[in-house]
Amino acid sequence: MSSQSSTIESVIDQWHKLLASKDLEALDQLLHDDVVFHSPVVHTPQQGKTITKMYLRAAFYVLLPNGFRYLREVQEGNLAVLEFEAKIDDIIINGVDMIECSPDGQITDFKVMIRPVKAIEKIQEKMTEILNKS
Repeated sequence: MSSQSSTIESVIDQWHKLLASKDLEALDQLLHDDVVFHSPVVHTPQQGKTITKMYLRAAFYVLLPNGFRYLREVQEGNLAVLEFEAKIDDIIINGVDMIECSPDGQITDFKVMIRPVKAIEKIQEKMTEILNKS
């Protein structure tokens, strides 16, 4: 097993523990200072730990209480793809988190893709509500 492979496995293990414990403070150690976040509803990539934490915190509040669960995962090299599902207002949200990490075990790139269109619209609505409260 290569070092990069074990690094992504460690990062994803930490990610799962963070979700299970709902310990959002753990994001500080897990995210690289220059992490890039790609939102399914924001046109441009968002750079930096502060804004990435803001989006991930909002996603936690929107998705975790609504049956969020990972369905399958693929890990290779320094990359992982995690397919997820949740249900909000009778709309099934299906998506993937694409996570890239550095050799030192921090997330450097986090991309979220969601389908179908109704799910994207619902996520945008709910995330906007949360972000406007911040």
